[in-house]
Amino acid sequence: MDSGAKAHAFVDAIDAPDLDDDDRHHLARVLRLRDGAVITVSDGHGRWRHCRFGASLEALDAVAFDERPAPELTVAFALVKANRPELVVQKLTELGVDRIVPFVAARSVVRWDDVQRRRNRERLATVARMAAMQSRRAWLPDVEPVATFDDVVRRPGVALADSAGEPPSLALPCVAVGPEGGWSDDERAAGVPLVRLAATVLRAETAAIAAGAVLGALRAGLTRTRDGHAE
Repeated sequence: MDSGAKAHAFVDAIDAPDLDDDDRHHLARVLRLRDGAVITVSDGHGRWRHCRFGASLEALDAVAFDERPAPELTVAFALVKANRPELVVQKLTELGVDRIVPFVAARSVVRWDDVQRRRNRERLATVARMAAMQSRRAWLPDVEPVATFDDVVRRPGVALADSAGEPPSLALPCVAVGPEGGWSDDERAAGVPLVRLAATVLRAETAAIAAGAVLGALRAGLTRTRDGHAE
C-alpha cells in the first residue's frame, strides 16, 4: 500500500467509499487534513484505493489488492490488568499480527464477566481499527472473543512463550503468552512447544508485544543470524 498518502482509513464499500463520522472527525480535526488531500482507504480485506479527501470522498484510481502475508501470525495473550489489553492490541496491530486472541489462563488475575467480554471486545476491535489506520494496513486483524487455554493450545502451530524455550520460528506462527504469574504446571505439561522471546524477564504485556515483533520480523525477512546471513 502507498505509504506516501496523507492518511489511511477504512470504509464499508471500497467501490463507493465513504467515511463514517468518527473517522472523518479524526482526519479533519486530529490529523488536520485539508480538503483535497490524497488519502488511501481500504475495506479491511486487502482491497484499497486512493481518494481525495473532502465533504465526500473522490475515488482517484482503480481498486488495488494486497495479498495477505503468509503465514498467518497469531498472538494469544492472557488477560492483563487495567488498560494493558488495549496497549497489547494496538501494538500487535501496528506490528502486522493477523489474529489476536485474549484468553484466560490458570493463574490469570483478570477474568471478565459476560458483559465485560462483550464491551471489551468492541473496545479492542476499535483500538485495532485505529491502529491499522495509523500503520496503513490493508487488512484488519481479527480480534477474537476471550478464549480458554485449552482453546488456544488446540490451534495449529501454537507455542507457549517461556524462558526455557527454543528460538521463535515461522514453523510455530502462533505464540501464546501467559499471565503475570506464569504458566501453571498443568499448562506447561500440555505438550506444546516452548519458545523464548528475550534474554530477560518480560512483563506479560511486553512479552505479547515482543512475540508480535519477532514473528513479524521473521515473516518480513528482517532478521539475520549471528554470522550475518538472513534468517
